[in-house]
Amino acid sequence: MPKVTVDGIEIEVPQGATVLQACELAGKEIPRFCYHERLSIAGNCRMCLVEVAPGPPKPQASCALPAADGQTIRTDTAMVKKAREGVMEFLLINHPLDCPICDQGGECDLQDQAIAYGRSFSRFEENKRAIDDKYMGPVIKTSMTRCIQCTRCVRFSSEVAGVNEIGMLYRGEDSQITSYLEHAVTGELSGNLADVCPVGALLQKPQSFESRPWELRKVPAIDVMDAVGSNIRLDVRQRQVMRVLPRINEDVNEEWISDKTRHHVDALVRGRLDRPWLREKGKLREASWQEALTVFADKLKKAGPKVAAIAGDLLDAETMYAAKKLLEGQGSNLLEGRQTGLTYDCTSLSAVAFNSTIAGIETADAVLLIGSNVRWEAPLIATRVRKVARKGGKVFAIGPETDLGMKVEWIGDDLKILARLPKTVKDAFGAAQRPAVIVGPGALAAGGLGAALALVEPLDLIKDGWNGFNVLHVSASRMASLIIGYAQPGGLADIEAANPELAILLGADEMPADRLKGAYKVYIGHHGDKGTKQADLVLPGAAYAEKHGTYVNTEIRVQRGEKAAFPPGEAREDWAILRAVSDLAGRKLPFDNFDQLRAKLVKEFPELGRDGLIDLPWAPPKLKAKAEGPIRYPIGDFFLTNAICRASPTMQRCSEELVKGMQFKEAAE
Repeated sequence: MPKVTVDGIEIEVPQGATVLQACELAGKEIPRFCYHERLSIAGNCRMCLVEVAPGPPKPQASCALPAADGQTIRTDTAMVKKAREGVMEFLLINHPLDCPICDQGGECDLQDQAIAYGRSFSRFEENKRAIDDKYMGPVIKTSMTRCIQCTRCVRFSSEVAGVNEIGMLYRGEDSQITSYLEHAVTGELSGNLADVCPVGALLQKPQSFESRPWELRKVPAIDVMDAVGSNIRLDVRQRQVMRVLPRINEDVNEEWISDKTRHHVDALVRGRLDRPWLREKGKLREASWQEALTVFADKLKKAGPKVAAIAGDLLDAETMYAAKKLLEGQGSNLLEGRQTGLTYDCTSLSAVAFNSTIAGIETADAVLLIGSNVRWEAPLIATRVRKVARKGGKVFAIGPETDLGMKVEWIGDDLKILARLPKTVKDAFGAAQRPAVIVGPGALAAGGLGAALALVEPLDLIKDGWNGFNVLHVSASRMASLIIGYAQPGGLADIEAANPELAILLGADEMPADRLKGAYKVYIGHHGDKGTKQADLVLPGAAYAEKHGTYVNTEIRVQRGEKAAFPPGEAREDWAILRAVSDLAGRKLPFDNFDQLRAKLVKEFPELGRDGLIDLPWAPPKLKAKAEGPIRYPIGDFFLTNAICRASPTMQRCSEELVKGMQFKEAAE
């Protein structure tokens, strides 16, 4: 490892590290605009200048200079300070004085570094140039006169998002960043462009002129839009969540989130259920809580053990546990979390988990996707698989061909291919040190779990320190529901066969209306969506941002989100509704507050009381290895997968423009 001296401090740095990284290891802060830890090096802003000996007697760009043994690096000399001030002067030649009206104000890298290295005067008298704003779609707003051509957005689009739609036109003073033919950027990670932009050139369009960062209260939370469990931060003003930002977690989402995660927040104040509703003569009418709970309790007592609970995709573990205890008091175990009708075997959690881990999958050198449109099902896992492809690893896929934003070799769309994989796949996996298979929801729905498990030995997926068998779920509540017991051997069909008189739909908006027809349906949820249309009694619950909750992601990682706001109107937290009705029904649940509920949950399921990965032994069930039939992806529209998204104007616009291909004219047109 090379030894370098930074401002008199001698340190060892990893082989291949840059001078900038060496300075940071020594505790020195180096200003930068174009450099980003997760993107390739461009070296075009020149803000990170340092003095290096041996070397030419002039400042050098530390981001693009390899650290070498014996180097003496100075970051605090007069020459370095003068050079950085000169670079800042150049950057500000054309930058407009927009800070008072710029949404980036208060979070702007250029603003911060101008305080440290900006001069109080400018030697340039020429007119400032101006560039027309570009159209980049419903998520990104542009103000291109502010752009300093750092090219972070270009590199992010091609390297992380897998969408080569942003580039630079012209040369010199005429340089400008634009999307291809000024069309909308089609990636599902485009909201991150505003995060990587160090100035106010790219901004979040849905949140434009809505708030200032210093007036927002910051609350850590867990994303429920998919099963990745991205770590997010909810920024709240008074009782409203104003925006969602990513929190850094190297093991889960790094520092990215999808557009669906970021921009669904406008739905948290739209289409909400804020009072109980009771169906009479086919129509819903408003009801008081007392009346609604009395009806619920009467139906509960009358149904006896013939009561079922169906868990939705956005639920926390505590709500599911409270509902389970309510049913246990009735003598029922009719619990199901796979509301769309999936019936795969759940006797071994390790056989339906993402065993390579989300961070570990990027170290694979051969990946086979089975029935997975990973780009829509888990965009943050797609970024990891994209790294495999960029490093030269082979990525194969079975399923209908679609654009995954990486180089993929498609080998068919029928499950019978698993019984006779092509020679190219066998050769690639035979030479791989860390082979991996990802079984998506398309394969699970087609009954392909057994056939996928049969590949473990032929493809040598499990080795010392490596388990390459992965199942990718799309529901945030799925793994917690399986742990708690929301799984019948035959899925929803088993629930229907039991002929329940009462069905409690816990945010189960995706359950088809023709299921459980003979049951009295009680819907507990937060939006007036598909669930309310089939329910006989509607009780307003809390969305994920309005309650504390425990979530388990697809790799069986236990995480916790905090309450950021209060439910609207008369809505109450789901567990409190279940606790109240249990009292009226004469079978009071054994907790009076959330802390007691969580303590009961952890006592019965100790694995849910520890943050981090649950360690499961590999014990796959013996399933039928033969499978055939075409694969179909369950997600037809990335932006409209749940009740919250369907209530979001931003998600509706994204769906219309980016999925359905509708065109919208701008004001100037």
